[in-house]
Amino acid sequence: MSCPICGKASDPKYRPFCSRRCADIDLGRWLKGSYVIPGEALEEEDAPPARPRDPDDRD
Repeated sequence: MSCPICGKASDPKYRPFCSRRCADIDLGRWLKGSYVIPGEALEEEDAPPARPRDPDDRD
């Protein structure tokens, strides 16, 4: 199996990668959102629902 980042032979210690460096590059791509599953985007809530105001609260 070859490393999916650089194409070198994979190292059993970092499989499927050849080194820690390539494994870290892959992790960075995941964290940045570079890997995306094609499909329709889901709607996201803009803000959490507001809490009902407590009548005992004073501004």
